[in-house]
Amino acid sequence: MENNEIITLEFEKTIAEVEEKIKRLKQVEAGEGINIGAEVTRLQQKSERLLKQIYTKLTPWQKSQVARHPNRPHCLDYINVLFEDFEHLCGDRAFADDFAMVGGIGRFRGQSVVVIGQEKGNDLESRVKYNFGMAKPEGYRKAQRLMDLANKFSLPVIAFVDTSGAFPGVDAEERGQAQAIASSIEKCLNLKVPFISVIIGEGGSGGAIAIATANRILMLEHSIYSVISPEGCASILWRSAEKVKEATEALCLTAQDLRRLGTIDEIIAEPIGGAQRNHKETILRVGDVIARHLKELSVHTGDELKKRRTDKFLKMGRHLAKPE
Repeated sequence: MENNEIITLEFEKTIAEVEEKIKRLKQVEAGEGINIGAEVTRLQQKSERLLKQIYTKLTPWQKSQVARHPNRPHCLDYINVLFEDFEHLCGDRAFADDFAMVGGIGRFRGQSVVVIGQEKGNDLESRVKYNFGMAKPEGYRKAQRLMDLANKFSLPVIAFVDTSGAFPGVDAEERGQAQAIASSIEKCLNLKVPFISVIIGEGGSGGAIAIATANRILMLEHSIYSVISPEGCASILWRSAEKVKEATEALCLTAQDLRRLGTIDEIIAEPIGGAQRNHKETILRVGDVIARHLKELSVHTGDELKKRRTDKFLKMGRHLAKPE
């Protein structure tokens, strides 16, 4: 759902000032019938210029802020736009239905697919309902059930990753959080269908990897993907939250860093100013890239897809483990 009230980040203050001037001028024009179109156009051009200047030079910490922006499109936004006849499938058939992990079957540009994703919510009520996108063991077991369904009926899997990590509560640990995540990763590796994962916001720790061990890993331009949050890293290494910017630099968590390291396959460009400023364009761009990768993967047999996926991650581990 498009949100007209964009929350301003700290580094966007100059842009916010210009946008506020535009808003006031439009109100004056509407209320008093004064023609000030030329001035509005000039300020709009200035706003676009500032957006481009700032967003082409974001630091890793600033990218982390954008990735977590509450106005960014979330998993359900992508599902509602990209998939027809979508049917939610609920529950893990063992304990409960985890709202943080959503999934089901739908048609993507005429092709039946299985969709899995983490939903954060877009207001206080929905964020509480979806537990801020932090799944519990039953959420990962739900994901595994959906992957089994995909394998059984030879349906491609498309996953949308957007989580700060798996839920760290005592109840999740009591129900086997680590085992559920490990089993989900194993299930990903054993799939014999095309599997595409898109990191649309924040890809945090095992909670993300559990549905991102795919044939193709795509990342939005201003999304992040890391083994731990910058705050968690700072608290462990420096024992100080003040070192969060240094931690962000050290983690190499931006899409650009990860593409250079070979841990993701493609970066999807966002509209100027980030996905939060143009939901529709962002979602359609993601859909086009998914369609292209699905077409490329469809020529391989199930055994080939499984082997290529396994080899991909083994190669990744060997490459990153090499000494400088």
